[in-house]
Amino acid sequence: MLIRIGYDIELAVTAPTALIYLLRVHPSREHDLQAPENVHLQPGLVATEYFDGFGNRCGRIQVPPHVSAVRLTNQAIVRDTGLADAVYFDAYQHAPEELPTEVLQFLLPSRYCEVDSDLLGFAWTQFGGSPMGWGRVQAICDFVNQRIRFDYNQARSNRSALQGFHERTGVCRDFAHLAVTLCRCMNIPARYATGYLGDIGIPPVRYPMDFSAWFEVYLGGAWHTFDARHNTPRIGRVVMAYGRDAGDVPITMTFGPNALTRFEVTTDEVC
Repeated sequence: MLIRIGYDIELAVTAPTALIYLLRVHPSREHDLQAPENVHLQPGLVATEYFDGFGNRCGRIQVPPHVSAVRLTNQAIVRDTGLADAVYFDAYQHAPEELPTEVLQFLLPSRYCEVDSDLLGFAWTQFGGSPMGWGRVQAICDFVNQRIRFDYNQARSNRSALQGFHERTGVCRDFAHLAVTLCRCMNIPARYATGYLGDIGIPPVRYPMDFSAWFEVYLGGAWHTFDARHNTPRIGRVVMAYGRDAGDVPITMTFGPNALTRFEVTTDEVC
């Protein structure tokens, strides 16, 4: 299967500033690109690319004086297996002392995932009797899927997992944050993922196309994909970035006054 991905994003700015973005396909999927991504920065800006501490490919732009808007566009074709997310019911849960050092950070509290909160006690009460491993993560997804009502109009960039738990509404990042937090409460390493997820293999939805958020857990010596919002295996995920939560993987981050004036995302099956 081939999937066309891309975006057209414009930010209005009022002063010279620095801008970083995480809008490249993740290095783990770069081999699936049919040609290099076609990233354009207007007006005539040049990005310095680097890798962050999570292995994501990032870009940095210096916005000069007298530039009032920065526009980022990209189009690419990605080859995909066309298979839904893999399911491994027998993937086992590691004891904390068995975990590789590099995954321990995904057990800790982070900006939007308050493991050290009332959610810790709640998680053990709610899920302590569930089967360890895959079954426990699925139980968490089932709970979060029912707990939070998806509402595109209720999106908020600073809603944490605990707030989402109490407010019971949000968008895909809120589902992911709550599920990640509950997994970490149960000593299951969980990391936040963001990328493309189109309406492939499902009826079209009424919301505008956007980037999507889901999460991965470390079970049985490998990372596995889960999605508390959709709560079913999906086709055609193309990851851009991983982090502890959304704070680590901003689509764009501008260090000065700015306003989003254009935001279009493309994720279409080609064949």
